[in-house]
Amino acid sequence: MHQPHEPTPAPRAAPQAAPEAAPQAASHAASRSAGGGARILVVDDDPTVAEVVSGYLDRAGYGVDRAGDGPDALARAAAHWPDLVVLDLMLPGMDGLEVCRRLRERGPVPVIMLTARGDEDDRIMGLEVGADDYVTKPFSPRELVLRVESVLRRTRPAVAARPLSAAGLTVDPAARRASKQGTELALTLREFDLLAFLLRHPGRAFAREDLMREVWGWDFGDLSTVTVHVRRLRGKVEDDPARPRLIQTVWGVGYRFDPTADAPAPADAPAPAAEDGPQEEADHA
Repeated sequence: MHQPHEPTPAPRAAPQAAPEAAPQAASHAASRSAGGGARILVVDDDPTVAEVVSGYLDRAGYGVDRAGDGPDALARAAAHWPDLVVLDLMLPGMDGLEVCRRLRERGPVPVIMLTARGDEDDRIMGLEVGADDYVTKPFSPRELVLRVESVLRRTRPAVAARPLSAAGLTVDPAARRASKQGTELALTLREFDLLAFLLRHPGRAFAREDLMREVWGWDFGDLSTVTVHVRRLRGKVEDDPARPRLIQTVWGVGYRFDPTADAPAPADAPAPAAEDGPQEEADHA
């Protein structure tokens, strides 16, 4: 299994980790406050990976629980429901996809999936079952901490945010609840943020790069992430996801939320330019 390419920052750590150790120790109390007491469940069968990730998250101010396999992860989550799960895809026995599915059945929780570099199909599958983000191995633990902070920041209730309504859809940012014709929608963190963003900007077309920046907070990344989330969101808000009417594909540009559309958009309308991401995925968004 691939391991993070930064050594564990314990006293026995390799010399290259030393420059980080001093400032981290000096700001330990401040980091505790920054983490806000959120509890993170780290699930990885590689003890070294789990130790490194847990160490960085602990210094960032998070409470950390560790599990080495799927059943252990589910048991620990049931005993103390986490605020976020860092989940390795390639677990022995019950893999990360199944763990993610079972967690989703029990309740909402943000999930960051750890995947092997180049395994695009695995990343897509992880997003399809509801992962909110993913990090490819080998990875920088500091990057992972930043991803955790970004995901958790979006789970906090919005201050003085008014509910949004259009085309039978209602989104309440403060309560983190969304509904269609009065029936509550089961949305992941990113699906909720994507829907809220689109409702705030009806009739405006956005490129996938724009959505990644505004919704995910990333200036770069795999644009198929946006494609998959659009497809999943359509499956929950459209009357006929195969012929989307509300979240339309704008040829050569991206996507547009149109609450006044009278006719469904073509089911196979491609997302923006092929060089922006896998065209096969884009075509079926």
